Amino acid sequence: MILTVTLNTALDITYRVPVLRPHAAHRVTEVTERPGGKGLNVARVLAALGHEVTVTGFAGGATGRAVRERLPMSIGDALLPVTGATRRTVAVVDARTGDTTQLNEPGPLITPAEWSAFQEAYEDLVADADAVALCGSLPPGVPVGAYAGLVRTARAAGVPVLLDTSGEPLRRGVAARPDIVKPNADELAELTGSHEPLRATQDARRRGAQAVVASLGPEGLIAATAEGRWRATPPTRVHGNPTGAGDSVSAGLLSALVEGLPWADRLTRAVALSTATVLAPTAGDFDRPAYEELLDRITVTGEATAA
Repeated sequence: MILTVTLNTALDITYRVPVLRPHAAHRVTEVTERPGGKGLNVARVLAALGHEVTVTGFAGGATGRAVRERLPMSIGDALLPVTGATRRTVAVVDARTGDTTQLNEPGPLITPAEWSAFQEAYEDLVADADAVALCGSLPPGVPVGAYAGLVRTARAAGVPVLLDTSGEPLRRGVAARPDIVKPNADELAELTGSHEPLRATQDARRRGAQAVVASLGPEGLIAATAEGRWRATPPTRVHGNPTGAGDSVSAGLLSALVEGLPWADRLTRAVALSTATVLAPTAGDFDRPAYEELLDRITVTGEATAA
């Protein structure tokens, strides 16, 4: 079982409009609602790939009930109830260009008792997990070093852990030595102070991460690992809705890790999934035919570290 943690779950609402114009009223042509937050997006892709997956985190209020009701039956539900209301995110897709404008609420206030209850439940869940993904922002009330503690719990149990967050939670989490850190280019630059991706990934490893896989958007991925340094790129730039593309990278990396695949194959899967997610009509999904076709067209170059 793969466990994904989303401390700041959301109900993702997507509006499609013919053309998005500032300061104008719009007629929405399509509305979709689905469970969201980075870890839930990761779980959805993992389940579609055939992996057993369980989600945990917090769910509260009417929005939290909607999140739980809409979870696919293929995903195990270990979300903990809280008194505050789960947040909503709103994405507005311009049908003409495919560009997306996103609005993210902050999330509910988590009490100390609710955080303690989560830590106890998480320790039990980790004991049955093959891998863990720690994803997304922290809701108000959760300590800024929360991910560092959750990384240490997973490592103590001998369970590989991927961390995908930003800012101070990322800085503290990296120091706890997660197996994989997956920032985007901006998050990596904020962490290291370097805007040169290769140098920044190596610096992030020196700060504690065992492997760093940085998302460069349409240019693919760059990775620094104990086995070597790698670059993986899609065959062409695609246009669409990028929401969830980074989460598909995490799903690709984790699924390939638990399957025992080498780094080149992990990165190939991650880039193919990410690109296929941009091409999907609904945020957080991936276009399966496109994914399967892309697997043979991803370019991976690198330099292995001498044994």
